[in-house]
Amino acid sequence: MAKTQLNVRVDENTARAARERALARGMSVNRYIEELVKQDAGEIGHTFVEAAADFMKQYESVFAEEFGAEREGRR
Repeated sequence: MAKTQLNVRVDENTARAARERALARGMSVNRYIEELVKQDAGEIGHTFVEAAADFMKQYESVFAEEFGAEREGRR
């Protein structure tokens, strides 16, 4: 995906916090801010939910065998 440059002005404390948090996570400030925006926009959560649903579809029979029909909401 093509990248677009944004110029953002923040106070020094916010800039310091962004640098420290990015460093602690082993990523650039750009990547850190990009991840925060994606998270706020719900993109990351949506991707996680889709992956979890796919996983459950794949392994539904394994869970049913292990935990039985009662755990699936059936009696």
